[in-house]
Amino acid sequence: MTLDSPAAALGITHSILGQPWHWRRTSAEMSGESLAPDDLVTQLLLARGVARDDLERQRAPTLRGFMPDPSLFRDMDAAAARLADAVQRQEAVTIFGDYDVDGATSAALLVRLLGALGVPVGAYIPDRLMEGYGPSGAALVRIGEAGSKLIVTVDCGAQAFDAIAEAKAAGVEVIVVDHHQCATTLPQAFAVVNPNRLDEEADAAIHGNLAAVGVAFLLGAALLRTLRARGHFGDRAEPALIDLLDLVALGTVADVARLTGFNRALVAQGLKVMARRGNIGMAALMDAARLTKPPTASDMGFALGPRINAGGRVGKSDLGVRLLTTSDPQEAAEIAQELGRLNEERRAIEAAVLDEAMAASSACANAPVAIVAGQGWHPGVIGIVAGRLKEKLHRPAIVIAVDEDGVGKGSGRSVSGVDLGAAILAAKESGLLVAGGGHAMAAGLTVDRDKIDALGAFLNDRLAADVERASGDKSLLIDAVLAPRGINPLWCDAIESAGPYGAGWPAPRVATGPVRIVESGIVGTDHVRLIVAGDDGGRFKAIAFRSAESALGQSLLNARGRKLWLAGRAKRDDWGSRPAAELHLEDAAWAD
Repeated sequence: MTLDSPAAALGITHSILGQPWHWRRTSAEMSGESLAPDDLVTQLLLARGVARDDLERQRAPTLRGFMPDPSLFRDMDAAAARLADAVQRQEAVTIFGDYDVDGATSAALLVRLLGALGVPVGAYIPDRLMEGYGPSGAALVRIGEAGSKLIVTVDCGAQAFDAIAEAKAAGVEVIVVDHHQCATTLPQAFAVVNPNRLDEEADAAIHGNLAAVGVAFLLGAALLRTLRARGHFGDRAEPALIDLLDLVALGTVADVARLTGFNRALVAQGLKVMARRGNIGMAALMDAARLTKPPTASDMGFALGPRINAGGRVGKSDLGVRLLTTSDPQEAAEIAQELGRLNEERRAIEAAVLDEAMAASSACANAPVAIVAGQGWHPGVIGIVAGRLKEKLHRPAIVIAVDEDGVGKGSGRSVSGVDLGAAILAAKESGLLVAGGGHAMAAGLTVDRDKIDALGAFLNDRLAADVERASGDKSLLIDAVLAPRGINPLWCDAIESAGPYGAGWPAPRVATGPVRIVESGIVGTDHVRLIVAGDDGGRFKAIAFRSAESALGQSLLNARGRKLWLAGRAKRDDWGSRPAAELHLEDAAWAD
């Protein structure tokens, strides 16, 4: 540790992981230990870019405070009117969804809403292995032949030019509800509702960080408003759209959408709906995940979302939608248990692919984008593995599973400041990809094996400058410094009111110390578990996930009585006989 930089938090300019610690917001208050909880929350909001005159709205985000007029979005009114026609004619509608959590929750939301309006409605989720991502012409035509002449695609469709053209030729109308980046032209759909359309007006385009389920929610609001204007609810009850916010919250968090603005309000209010357990399938999912207390955004991201995803990754792709739309408690319990089993199977497959992908990444150690490919890798886990690679390598990563025919299915994850979705779309337009698309932080693609090297060269050339800028400042941003005794449940409870936390709205990172390590060891596969004590008598548990072989983990395991500063997220721990707090470690620095 060196003390020659006034900008460095606690004077730390070179931590164990080789990075400086900086205050997230340059203010003497941020480093004080005497802040009242209300003052602390104010500082956290200011540190996340909230203007002082907007503090009260952001302190308790509500739909009334953040929800845009759905009519701002192109094609929204046309889509709502067409669905209103279907409601009043009792016309069959099929919701065609992606097989991930965002797709499942988007489909479930529209199925439940249209079902409550009396529409004969069903869901179609393609099989990941047999059909791949997004709608095919054959599937859309087949759905039309079965009696549904109106199809709504959710979390897919923005790039389905050929499929939607084939459906249109067969007399099937398609409404696209998506959030992935669009090309300069749009599919021949009846309507394309997507805040990331290139022709979207600025006041709508600012909502480009919505997950597809957020766009579906806005379409639901527009539909109910249209029906209301037509007098449809004069002699019948209007469905409570707000009761579906638990689906919106789950899909938004699981899709790692930025929890700012409207998204933050959707998740904050959705958590309240989820806590009421009104959705039978959602309640069964929480029971299977052993969540007995009101859920948090972290629970959705790490306990509920992966279970829904497991169906589409290694099991039956429609299990998630079936769970979230069922009214049968027995069926819900059985599906939730099956998803739990599939999630464990997914973990084992993921671990094997991750080991091979990490070994393969050494060949692109100096490339701006880590691109690895493997024969026979399970395509259902490549997205998760790409995320793991990104975390370990601190740069965008793409993992490609190549089948026996030489066709690669790839999934990529990016870092803040590097728009991977736009780069993948450019690669497709350059003829390097069979298919591809996505958004800034995640993308999917299909590529012939003999073009993988050319794809790598294209992406590295296009993204090199962005990656260099993104990695230029590797500082760890600190929100507050606490004495060791300050790592306690009361502090954890106080900061919750500035949540929900997630992508784009990070949970407060605190620094504490100096502490000495009382006990250390490895738990699970490679997590480093500690008990630490401070000179003030404070004592708490800390854990550094997936770090046993890293410089951080090895330093912690071999500290041998040296004192350290620790940095990470303080979390409430209710497993013991009385509430406690533990620190989820992200870095450490020597204090002597």
